[in-house]
Amino acid sequence: MAQQPIIKITSLDVARRAGVSQSAVSRVFTPGGSASKRTVEKVRQAAQEMGYRPNVLARAMITGKSRIIGLVVAYLDNQFYPLAVERLSVALQKQGYHVLVFMAPASNSDVEQVVQEILDYQVDGIMLASVLMSSPLAARCDDLGIPVVLFNRTQPDARLASVSSNNVEGGRQIAHHLVTGGAQRIGYIAGFEGASTQIDREAGFLAGLAELGTTIKYRGVGHFDYDGACKAARDMFAEPDRPDAVFVCNDHMAFAVMDVLRSQLGLDVPGDVAIAGFDDVPIAAWPAYDLTSYRQPLDAMVAQTIDTLMERINDETVLPRHHVLDGHLVIRSSTR
Repeated sequence: MAQQPIIKITSLDVARRAGVSQSAVSRVFTPGGSASKRTVEKVRQAAQEMGYRPNVLARAMITGKSRIIGLVVAYLDNQFYPLAVERLSVALQKQGYHVLVFMAPASNSDVEQVVQEILDYQVDGIMLASVLMSSPLAARCDDLGIPVVLFNRTQPDARLASVSSNNVEGGRQIAHHLVTGGAQRIGYIAGFEGASTQIDREAGFLAGLAELGTTIKYRGVGHFDYDGACKAARDMFAEPDRPDAVFVCNDHMAFAVMDVLRSQLGLDVPGDVAIAGFDDVPIAAWPAYDLTSYRQPLDAMVAQTIDTLMERINDETVLPRHHVLDGHLVIRSSTR
């Protein structure tokens, strides 16, 4: 038996069933559109009965707005970023936007390829979480009128807005906490050397130590990677006069360091060595780690990122700004 052709239901069909105008149907299914509660109820009931779904792509062609935001993220192993992606996505959906999430590797060339793909979707804006953008690509986005906001990164480019926590102040507070706790042989395990978060946290840590008349004795690089942090910890603690305190550039690496110290080297935290991290992800509060960490104000950072992006989407004359938000140090039993 021949298959019956599928009848496509249009907004005009829904309007006739609901007893309203076609423009009223359009307003009901347009995020931010104005329609009375009664009209919304009638239109949605008619649409449900008839199996109608609005054609988002067709509306985008008419309005010139796709209501799609491209979100590029890397380092999902770091527990901070899955939380950030979830909250950014939910917040954008509440604003009536669809979110396309793209994974980006660390190399700039591959990041450029990802962003080029995003531009093919005619996105209204781009958010880069833990990812940098080259100047030529930033210029192209600027020429196309597509606002770009960096999340948890900064970059010296006047075309890019950014939102980050106060990484310098966080590093400084950790330095003061470790030294006043009695630390004398202090180590630091860095993240990816080119990241603004790494650069600012180390700068603040060194400044805080200098204020108290000391500096780091040992330095390793973990590249924001669990295995990399494990190797950095083993190398650092192979020294005969090992550290009695270590600031690790983020929690993800700090967990690795604590695992190595306890499971492989038989050291006590904080009895033999104090450990502090940065981000204060939920696992930091678990009894197995109970990690002292500088808490990034995630909710405030998400809200500021969304506000910044919406402001620039709605008004192309708004100039990009760099927003730095204060967090606070959460002291737990991994330090003295």
